[in-house]
Amino acid sequence: MKRIILVFLVLVIIPLAYSQSLMDIQNLKVDNLSDAQLEQLIKRAEASGLNEEQLQSVAIERGMPLSEAAKLRQRIDALKSRRSGPKSRLESNAGGILRSVEGRESEDDIFDSLRKSDPYYELSPIQKKIFGFTLFYNKKINFTPSLNIPTPPNYVLGPGDQLLIDVYGASQQSFDLKINPDGRILIPNVGSVQVGGSSVAAATSRIKSSLNQIYSGLSAGNTFLEVRLGNIKTVNVSLVGELNNPGTYTLPSFASPINALFAAGGLNENGSFRHIQIYRDNRLLQEVDIYNFISKGEFNSSLVLKDNDVIIVPPFKNRIEIIGPVRRDGLFELKSGESIEDLLRFAGGFGSDAYKDRITVSRKTGKDLKIEDVDRTSYGSFFPVDGDIIRIGKIQMKFENRIQISGAVQRPGSFSLSEGMGIKDLIAKADGIREDAFLNRATLYRTKTDFSLEILEIDIPSITNGTTPDILLKREDWLHIPSIYDLKEEYYVKISGEINNPGTFPFGENMKVGDLILRAGGFKESATSSRIEIARRIKNDVSGKLAEIIIIDITSDLKISGQNSQTILQPFDHIMVRRSPGFQRTQLVSVEGEAMYPGEFAIAHANERISDLLKRAGGLTNYAYPKGATLIRRNEFFKSPTEEDIKLSNLEELQKIMDRDSSEWTQAERILMKSIETKLLNKQKEMTEKSGFKGNSEDTQSEDLKKENLMLLADTDENIKPLKIKDVELIGIDLNEILANPYGPFDLILKEGDVLSIPKELQTVRMRGEVLFPTTARFENFRGFRSYISKSGGFTDKARKGRSYVVYANGDVKRTEKFLFFNSYPKIEPGAEIIVPSKPERERLSPQAWIGIASSLATLALIVNQLVQ
Repeated sequence: MKRIILVFLVLVIIPLAYSQSLMDIQNLKVDNLSDAQLEQLIKRAEASGLNEEQLQSVAIERGMPLSEAAKLRQRIDALKSRRSGPKSRLESNAGGILRSVEGRESEDDIFDSLRKSDPYYELSPIQKKIFGFTLFYNKKINFTPSLNIPTPPNYVLGPGDQLLIDVYGASQQSFDLKINPDGRILIPNVGSVQVGGSSVAAATSRIKSSLNQIYSGLSAGNTFLEVRLGNIKTVNVSLVGELNNPGTYTLPSFASPINALFAAGGLNENGSFRHIQIYRDNRLLQEVDIYNFISKGEFNSSLVLKDNDVIIVPPFKNRIEIIGPVRRDGLFELKSGESIEDLLRFAGGFGSDAYKDRITVSRKTGKDLKIEDVDRTSYGSFFPVDGDIIRIGKIQMKFENRIQISGAVQRPGSFSLSEGMGIKDLIAKADGIREDAFLNRATLYRTKTDFSLEILEIDIPSITNGTTPDILLKREDWLHIPSIYDLKEEYYVKISGEINNPGTFPFGENMKVGDLILRAGGFKESATSSRIEIARRIKNDVSGKLAEIIIIDITSDLKISGQNSQTILQPFDHIMVRRSPGFQRTQLVSVEGEAMYPGEFAIAHANERISDLLKRAGGLTNYAYPKGATLIRRNEFFKSPTEEDIKLSNLEELQKIMDRDSSEWTQAERILMKSIETKLLNKQKEMTEKSGFKGNSEDTQSEDLKKENLMLLADTDENIKPLKIKDVELIGIDLNEILANPYGPFDLILKEGDVLSIPKELQTVRMRGEVLFPTTARFENFRGFRSYISKSGGFTDKARKGRSYVVYANGDVKRTEKFLFFNSYPKIEPGAEIIVPSKPERERLSPQAWIGIASSLATLALIVNQLVQ
């Protein structure tokens, strides 16, 4: 049934969704789609449950050409790649075409971000390529005419204009007058004055003549007149043709043709930028070319629009596409008589990597296509026609005069080739040969005319001293003079062990062990100077011997003695300085709590025990509780500080102490401090370089493996809670038995870092786990396990009574024993902690499972009944 429903959905509902939302997808021209239109297509596809691959498949199935389907996929990929910021990233997945990663942004947020990042988001790729098309879509450019300018003297007044007339001087008066539909203004006490159709200058002259009747000072020179323009009139201009929003617009009378085009939403992709026509009174007044404004910022037309003007934007006549390395490629419109030179001027000229000597023109002849080659000399006389595609090539990425020299010269690199230049001249340009040059053989690599490589052997000494003729160089020749160090393995020696700065050092001839030890900073205090081993490589020995071992004796003042005293080191020797068998680093243990002298103690001998430590600590105080004493010991997960770490810490402490009295240092102390600072800086640098490095010693690998196994066990076993790996552990001890029987089986041998903890007399018992009220109760001798459980309210329903256990003050643990059907609980002592674990959770049977069990039982009963009968 489910399969039938699924088939129905696939065959009926999904095609229905296609038909409703993607009906005409086969007719789409991808190049004509803007990003906004592509966004709508994507959203419609997503609403139908399609991803990008399915959308492409549907388009092909409905008849879209394969080339258009490939373009559609490319546009979607480009849209995705444009959005890869820190907040979200667009990806393709099976659930949809565009999704936000990690749920950070919704789909609408992503498209909104794309709109903000691209100011021309609404334009199609073809529209973006048209030169000048984006001018009217740039939100940062405002083509509204400015009204905050002085009144132009040539401004022609008309009905609706407001005139502000000021008379000042011997007489003072102000008039605020508006031009009526007849083109007149009415001046009080003067009468009507015709100003409509006149410029501001002509109108001022007429007004002055009229006012002279009542203000005679205007002609006498002691009274003055000023005419200003207040509110200006508006004009109705009709815009038709290839515009986005053709129609009639009401504009300020200062508006220019560009202001009007901007008000109409700009030209569409078929509009002409070069032949915009202005008609006034049914005749062509002027033709406007916007390219000069776009390319040079010039607009020579001083035309101001008038009421009832008509602007016609005809279709373009000649549109040519230019492709290749120019400053701005795209689609350009040319007038009749404009050549390739004019086209390159509009395109901003050639790019730096353009091939300028020749361009290729693809032209439509009316029947088919043809190619024309245009040389540089013909750029001014070749006139492109509509539909031409101008292709500009790139320069070849090769050098016409390069030669190179490398190896053991003072200044290797590339140089220019001059006529008659030879090997000797090239070496001179490189400032000569270095002292480490191997002159027996140099190599000249030459590129032949068929681009195959030819190798020539060069005798440098013979050429430089003139015994052999010099070799003339050619373009792309490369001379390599090897160094003697290029032809042999890098020599080094290594020293390890009890040395201050172990490591690998460069080999030097006649180097001895004492020289290397001095270079490595000398012996550590733990080093033995009586036995040093040199491990030397074996050469030409097939007997199976792996290394030659040389034993030398050397004193702490680096004086070599014995039969190998004159041993000279060889390359790759490995010197090993052993630790002195009698050297022991101080190891500390601690006593805390109720001892007479608690604190840190150094382990005196290898088999020192707890009883010895307690004796050195002065024994127990009167308030000590020996039964609660415990030993805290580091386990295998504890990261002990290395000797280098301890030494570094001690030096830092010494430096801090000495810094306090730096003004009173002696010369010896100053030398000591300088040495300490140098060592600290070196150690800190080493630690910085090694930070984050995980050691690969066997001990480290073993510890990591144990940790991984424990964590894996905690993850897989339901009865084990999540583990926390600790680096110390408690060891239960019986201090009374240790004091009564020193060096007995209970008296443990001490290890570095041990802490003997002796508490005061304990008087409480804690109850934890599955009890009703976990608490701490006062210890009473007569009370047992169940009595303390009662003090905490008793067991909970989840309590696993048979697995209860007690943790004693000294760290020992005892569990509840079972005898027949009875629980034998551990004895309670002061400081003990009772732990009651919980029962494991069991999954309850579902009603279906119970029904299944009942059915099985009924079936079994019937079978038994049949057998009985």
